[in-house]
Amino acid sequence: MAAETAERREWTVTGMDCAACTTKVVRAVERLPGVSDVKVALMTERLSLNLVPGSSEPKAIEGTVRKLGFGIAPKGQQAPRKKAFVLPDEGPVPRAEDGAADDPDLRAPARDATPALQDKAWHQTAKGRLVILTGALLAIAWLIELLTSVEVGYWAFVAACLIGVAPVAKRANEALRMGQPFTIEGLMTIAAGGALLIGAAEEAALVVFLFAVGEVLEGVAAGKARQGIRALANLVPKTALLEVAGRTRAIPADSLQIGQTVLVRPGDRIPADGKIIDGTSGVDESPVTGESVPATRTVCDPVFAGSINTEAALRVRVTREPSDNTIARIIRLVEEAEEARAPTERFIDRFSRIYMPAIVALSALVIVVPPLAFGQDWTTWIYRGLALLLIGCPCALVISVPASIASALSAGSKRGLLMKGGSVIEAAAKVTHVAFDKTGTLTLGVPVVTDLLPAPGVNEAQLLAVAAGVEAGSSHPLALAILRRAEAAAVPVPEARNARALPGRGVEATVDGALAWVASPSHAADVGGMDDAALPRAVTLEDEGKTVVAVYREGRPLGLIALRDEPRGDAAEAIRQLDAMSVGATMLTGDNARTAAAIAGGLGIGFRAGMMPEDKLAAIGELNGKGSVMMIGDGINDAPALKEAQVGIAMGSGTDVALETADGAILRNRVTDVPALIRLARATMGNITQNVALALGLKAVFLVTTILGITGLWIAILADTGATVLVT
Repeated sequence: MAAETAERREWTVTGMDCAACTTKVVRAVERLPGVSDVKVALMTERLSLNLVPGSSEPKAIEGTVRKLGFGIAPKGQQAPRKKAFVLPDEGPVPRAEDGAADDPDLRAPARDATPALQDKAWHQTAKGRLVILTGALLAIAWLIELLTSVEVGYWAFVAACLIGVAPVAKRANEALRMGQPFTIEGLMTIAAGGALLIGAAEEAALVVFLFAVGEVLEGVAAGKARQGIRALANLVPKTALLEVAGRTRAIPADSLQIGQTVLVRPGDRIPADGKIIDGTSGVDESPVTGESVPATRTVCDPVFAGSINTEAALRVRVTREPSDNTIARIIRLVEEAEEARAPTERFIDRFSRIYMPAIVALSALVIVVPPLAFGQDWTTWIYRGLALLLIGCPCALVISVPASIASALSAGSKRGLLMKGGSVIEAAAKVTHVAFDKTGTLTLGVPVVTDLLPAPGVNEAQLLAVAAGVEAGSSHPLALAILRRAEAAAVPVPEARNARALPGRGVEATVDGALAWVASPSHAADVGGMDDAALPRAVTLEDEGKTVVAVYREGRPLGLIALRDEPRGDAAEAIRQLDAMSVGATMLTGDNARTAAAIAGGLGIGFRAGMMPEDKLAAIGELNGKGSVMMIGDGINDAPALKEAQVGIAMGSGTDVALETADGAILRNRVTDVPALIRLARATMGNITQNVALALGLKAVFLVTTILGITGLWIAILADTGATVLVT
C-alpha cells in the first residue's frame, strides 16, 4: 500500500566526485523511513527516490545528504556547487521596431538581480580551501622545524595533521553513524591517526595534504566528464520573442505553449520545437543532429529547439511543450541512460562492496601477523598496514565504468547518436549482425520519379504536365512525387476538373478540356493507353523494383513514368563499413520480393521480403540465436522487432512509438551512423577495459611494494588519487 501512495521526489546533489560518493548518498538516504527506490546519477547530479507522505520530511533527507558533505537543493533550485549548471544568457532583447521599446509590457524581462552562478576556481571551493590550509600548515611546520628543533617541529606537524584531518574525520564519523564504516574518509582518518601514534607526524601531515589535493583533482576530473552532458541544456535560449497581434515581446522560453507563434531572427537559436509558418532560411541543426551543413527550411518544415537560424527571419508555430522539445527529450534520455547501468558496472559495484572489507581485513593481518607470529617490529608493520589501507580505496575501480559511459553518452549525443544507458553501449559493442527495415530506414521513405519515358511525338514536359494535372490535389505518395518532379522541372501544371479515383486502376481528370488518365500499365494496356513497345519496357522497370504508371488521353498514349523509394545516399557505404567491421546485415521488409531484391542488390545486402510485424519479430528471434543482433527501424510495425533485438535503434524521423520502444536513436537519419554507433560502443568498452586494468594494476603493484616496505603512506595516497584521475 505504501508503494502505491509513494511520491517520486527529485533533488540536485553537488560535490560528488566519484561513484563512491553516490554510494554514500544512496546507503544513507535509503535508511530513512518511507524512502525507497533511491537512485543517484553522478554525472547529472540527480537524486531521485520514492517518498511516502507523512514519513520522512524532505528536510530530513536534505540534512542527511548535507551531513555527508554534499550540497543539495530541490529539483529546479540552485544547489551549492563547484561547477554551475546554468542556462545561457537570456538572448535577444526586442528591438524598437518590434514594438517593445515603448511599451513596458512588451519589454524583455529584467535580468535576475543575482547573477547566474559561474564556474568557481578550485581555490574558491571548500576542498580547494582545505588544500590551501593543509599546504600552509605543512609549510609552517617545516619552517618551525628548520628554525627550532626536531622536537618542536614534531608537534607542529602533529598540529598540522590534526587540523587538516578534522573535516575529513567529521565526514567519516557521519558516514559511520549512517552504517558506512568503509569509506575513503574513514580509511584516511585511521591512517593519519595511526601514523601519529607511531610517531610519523611529518608523513601524516603530508598524507593529509596529498589527500586534499587528490580530492580537488577528482572534482576537476569529474567536472570535465560532466561538461558534455551539461552543454546539452545550454542549447535552448532562455527567452523567446512571442508574436501577438503583430507585435513581439520577450517571454521565458519555458513558458511557451503549443500553438503560439514566435519570431526567430537571423543568428538566434530557435526556442521551441515547431513548424515554420512564414519565411525561408538556412537552419544550422548541428547542435541537435550533428549535421554540419545548414539545411534550407521553409513553410511547413519542422524545426528543432536549439537549432540556429542563419539567414532570414522565420515565424515558427510551437508544436511541442518546452518540457517535451527535442533537447529536453535528449537530456531526459541521457539522465535515464545513466541510471540504466552496464552489466560491467553493476558487477564492479558488487565487487567493490566485498573488496573494501577484504582490504581492511588484509591490512589488519599485515599489522598483526608479522609481529605476533615472527617477532617483527610493531611500528614497521603498523605503518605498512596503514599504507595498505590507503591503497585499497576502490575509487578508481568504481569510477572506471561510469566515467567512460558518461563520456560515450555525451560524445554520442553531440553526433546525433542517442543510447539509453550503459547496458545499451555494452550490448552494441557485441553486435555481430544488423537487421534493417527498408522503407524510411535504408530508403528515403518517399517515392521519387526515376524515369520518364514519353511516347513517340511527346516530350518529357508534355508527359509531366498532363500527369501533374491529373494528380493535382491528390495526397497519394505517387501523386506527390509526380507533382514534386513537375515543380523541380518548372513544368506548368494545367488546370484540371472533375478528377476522380478509379479504384485499383488509377485516376482520371479533365485536363485542358479533354479527359486524361494516370493508371496502372495493365489497365492502360486493356483500354489502349499503351502501345506494344511500352509494355515490355514497363515490365523491365517493374523488375527493377519500380512502380510504373501509364499516362494517356483517350486513344492516345503519352508515355510511362517510373517511381521508386530510392535508397539513402549513404546506405551502400554503411553496409560496406559494417562488412569491414565483420558485422553482417540483412534487410527485413514488407514489400514484395521483386522490389526488395532490386534495393538489396544495389546495396549488397541480404533480404527477407513480404514480412508482417510478427514475421520480423520471428526473424529477429532466429538471428538472436546466431549472435547479438541490432535492429534498425522507424515505423510502428518495427516496434516489436526493435524490442526483441539485443539493441533496437530507431531512425530520428521515425514514429514516437519506435523512438520510445528502441534502446537508442539516430537523429541525423544517416545509415552510416549505424556503424559509427557500433564503433563508439566498442571504443567505450575498450576504454573501460583499460581503466579497470589500470586501476587494479596500480593497486596490485603498490600493494606488493608496500608490504615489502619499498613504498610508504604518501606514495600510497598518490597511487590512489593518481589512478582515479588517470581513469577519469
